[in-house]
Amino acid sequence: MDEATQPEAAAAPTPRRENRIAAMQFLYTWEMNLPEDVADALLLFFSSREKPREFYAFAEELSQGAVEKMPQIDEVIRLNARNWTFARIAKVDLAILRLALYELLFRKDIPPVVTINEAIEISKNFSGPDSKRFINGILDRVKETLPRPARSAAQD
Repeated sequence: MDEATQPEAAAAPTPRRENRIAAMQFLYTWEMNLPEDVADALLLFFSSREKPREFYAFAEELSQGAVEKMPQIDEVIRLNARNWTFARIAKVDLAILRLALYELLFRKDIPPVVTINEAIEISKNFSGPDSKRFINGILDRVKETLPRPARSAAQD
């Protein structure tokens, strides 16, 4: 094969995507173990990563925020998961949704379309082939209810 016909190698994820992936993984493990102390769980999880803990500051913010707002986030999932019970949602998809919905609902510094695109890309790598449609459907419905621009961060 010559250079023009070789498949493209997957680009390394950006630091922000690496942080989102780590946050999704934390939320997944949190759901499976339900530790009593979130701060201890965050410290343990992010201290054992391959990069220094400081690298994961964004992931820690997202993880902690998503856990703190989980009751509201889960209610939004329940309201928007049409024809799908909450208990049937795959745990990886649930972690991706919780992370993305935390960003959509509580992080106005992140444009909604960026959040949705990131969630879909993460789902392509960590979930089943149909998950991206399910995740996109829920996130798109929520995006339509947001009182802010979809393509830019909110100006407070």
